[in-house]
Amino acid sequence: MTTRILPAVGEADAARAVTTLLSQLPDAEPAAPVGDSTTLLDTLARLAAESLDELPEVVLVHERIGPVPALELIREVGLRFPAVGVVLVTADAGPALYSAAMDSGARGLVALPLSYEELAQRVAAAAGWSTGVRRHLGQSADVFTGPGGTVVTVSGAKGGVGTTVTAVQLALAAQASGRTVALADLDLQSGDVASYLDVQFRRSIADLAGIQDISPRVLQDALFAHHTGLGLLLAPGEGERGEEVTDRAVRQIVSALRNRYEVVVIDCGTQMNSANAAAVEMADTTLLVTTPDVVSVRAAKRMVRLWDRLQIRKAEETVAVVNRHNRATEIQPPLIEKITGTRVARTAVPAGYKELQPVVDAGRMQDLEAKSAVKQALWALAGELELVRAPQTEPKHGRLRGDRGSIGLRRARSR
Repeated sequence: MTTRILPAVGEADAARAVTTLLSQLPDAEPAAPVGDSTTLLDTLARLAAESLDELPEVVLVHERIGPVPALELIREVGLRFPAVGVVLVTADAGPALYSAAMDSGARGLVALPLSYEELAQRVAAAAGWSTGVRRHLGQSADVFTGPGGTVVTVSGAKGGVGTTVTAVQLALAAQASGRTVALADLDLQSGDVASYLDVQFRRSIADLAGIQDISPRVLQDALFAHHTGLGLLLAPGEGERGEEVTDRAVRQIVSALRNRYEVVVIDCGTQMNSANAAAVEMADTTLLVTTPDVVSVRAAKRMVRLWDRLQIRKAEETVAVVNRHNRATEIQPPLIEKITGTRVARTAVPAGYKELQPVVDAGRMQDLEAKSAVKQALWALAGELELVRAPQTEPKHGRLRGDRGSIGLRRARSR
């Protein structure tokens, strides 16, 4: 049986050495190495979306992979793609690292410099384990086998551009279409999701920060079940508790939400830290909300450059949302797209202060009227991002059209 192997190696010399040895293994089909954690996860997600059988049996993770640390990356691959066996390649093969790698979900550890016999043994063991898991998953229809739900982060170029309103309405639009939706507030010091939805709940995302293994029961206890159907994971009421939420905790929390919900919308606020940076990196779609004025557009450009420098998200992978759009302003979406280097959403959100003021003051954003131009635009944006489930339209039958025609004919005859 052919064993498909995907190496994730950031260093060029190490990548060549790994590729050379893998090509010598019997019945091995090594893929081209990927250079960072983001590319690895995107590649696995794309293959899993096609079919479980398209995933490689073995993934090799080099200890110096980035930007996500190797052990965190192994844990993420294990959570999202449980049918893939992961082997860690490291220069430190001591018992402490071996134990940490096993706790993260690795199926083996290979010491540097690489040895053909050891590499062949570890790859064969991981491939055998992967084959057994896939056989089990094929017999169990209720076991999670794919990349999970869609994760969308909403960040603001600066304060007051409408980040939370956008996140809440996107979540409500996805929920209204029949999907299961979670709305998480990662604006850890000044999150307003609870205020916008009139929620008082003593648990928050900080309560999940210190938990090593987030089970469905633990996650359910931390979520607030809103009457709209949304599952809310709120920011801590005390801003200082936001420091408890680390990037490692966010990776576990987002993975748990992704496995449970079809759509996960995350309000990341406007201040970047390691926690919401991890969420932006993990997201399938990253939105950057800005308004068509010089200050906001400059702030959006700074944010995009920051993400690029930190290897969190490339500019062309970011979707800019223009809020409070007006055709009379000098700064239009095409210009924003050119300045920031992002892809601007086709749907621009108009200004609607009078529409929003009553529901914002009442803390009932879910009661925004359907005829509101702001709501219509944001729900159209949800459709553009494919967050809503397409409605099933009934086919039109010729008999019904004939009935309408006969009724019109009878009315004409009566006249």
